[in-house]
Amino acid sequence: MSDAAVQLSPGDWPAPLAPASSEAAGKNALVHIPGSKSLTNRYLLLAALADSPSYLRAPLHSRDSALMIEALRQLGAGIELVPTDSPFGPDVKVTPLSFVEAHSAQAQSDSAQSRTVSIECGLAGTVMRFVPALAALLPGEFAFDGDPHARQRPMGPVLEGLRQLGVQVDCEQGENALPFVLRSPGLASAEGVSEAPVVRIDASTSSQFVSALLLMAPRLPQGMVLVHEGSSVPSIPHIQMTVEALRQMGIEVQEHYPNQANEAEGGEYRWTVHPCSFPGFEMTIEPDLSNAGPFLAAAVVTGESVTIPHWPAPAADSSAGTTQVGDMWRELLPALGAQVRYAEGRLTVTGPAQLPEGDFSFDLSAGGELAPTMAAACAFVKGRVELTGIAHLRGHETDRLAALAAEINRLGGSAHDTADSLVIEASIPADAEAEQVLARTYDDHRMATFAAIIGLRRPNVVVQNVATVAKTMPEFTAMWEDMLAQWQAGASTVTADQEVF
Repeated sequence: MSDAAVQLSPGDWPAPLAPASSEAAGKNALVHIPGSKSLTNRYLLLAALADSPSYLRAPLHSRDSALMIEALRQLGAGIELVPTDSPFGPDVKVTPLSFVEAHSAQAQSDSAQSRTVSIECGLAGTVMRFVPALAALLPGEFAFDGDPHARQRPMGPVLEGLRQLGVQVDCEQGENALPFVLRSPGLASAEGVSEAPVVRIDASTSSQFVSALLLMAPRLPQGMVLVHEGSSVPSIPHIQMTVEALRQMGIEVQEHYPNQANEAEGGEYRWTVHPCSFPGFEMTIEPDLSNAGPFLAAAVVTGESVTIPHWPAPAADSSAGTTQVGDMWRELLPALGAQVRYAEGRLTVTGPAQLPEGDFSFDLSAGGELAPTMAAACAFVKGRVELTGIAHLRGHETDRLAALAAEINRLGGSAHDTADSLVIEASIPADAEAEQVLARTYDDHRMATFAAIIGLRRPNVVVQNVATVAKTMPEFTAMWEDMLAQWQAGASTVTADQEVF
């Protein structure tokens, strides 16, 4: 049976075509992006570890952040939603965990077994990896589970790290995967610890294993030395995001990477986190620059313009710059012929009249989460395109390498995956007579936005179960349609003083 004969489900979404160039040529759409998921969940967790209440301004409200908030509630943190006029939802006040009360309650318990705290992880990597490490600081029993595909995602390194710290971990399937139960003595109040424990893990499949252990380390009595043993760690910027967030709290962190020549350290990936208590804080969350990617890619493949307000100032503008990997768009998109301009907190991307032809290779080892969006833009390039350094994407919400290759082929292009790359051999034709195709999303939000980008130029693309975007951007379809409406209406291109990168 062909895709054209498939009966569509209520959750499937016909991806809208871009307006014809004669109708919207040279026009600009202003797109506001909700807060960063990576930053929101890191600061939520740090707020739970603080000594006093914290306020998160403009945080993300999505399935992933809602799962993190509920997990913190289950562990004993207080969460208050503070109304604002933002279209993306309220601010959040977090009352931190009380480690003293937790240990006092455990000591006074009459029952042989205290209540098991159940944590629902959904498909959120930051919840299934970060929260077990947080829970281990408390005494008690904690049960974790998630969506069916979450049970296939790698968990071993963080669980092995917790075992090295003295936590009992029982996995239902006999493997290091969800579902599992932690039984912890309460590492935040461990006695008889005279020096920082050295924890050794292999984090070559996800940087989140490193971040999970780093985030809980300040509350260990002597801190922690964390060593990665194995091949290179993917997405180092995400680890640096974690380190910077810790330092913002006043926590002392030393980093060592093999490319920093230091023979005395043996070329190890090593992080040392010193013990520290810290007061509550107020933090405004940056827009999610990875989630800005589909809108910027839309400009690239259509030749139009998109402006994202509140883009963090780049380092060249007397700022340390953002730690988000999505800032790589400023470097990646010009290679596809786009103009990238920054001025007064706004990033504007204008696509070329025609995408370049030729062979291209992009190393995305530092920002693998950008690969689905980059693949969508590159799927219209006439030439061979290779996205490399992304083997770790096989352990994300789905096997993204296999999924991207399958969907590019389904939509009329030619692609295949290798051990650590995606290779696009032939572009997807923008054929006005193309038959209807159901683009599968595999319950992966980035596969949904990938398909939406393709649908701008390839007619009759239907995005399967588009609601999966709620993981990080529930408002995506409304934002997408508004962008197209702005182009259709002929909004003027931003012409204020702009710096071209």
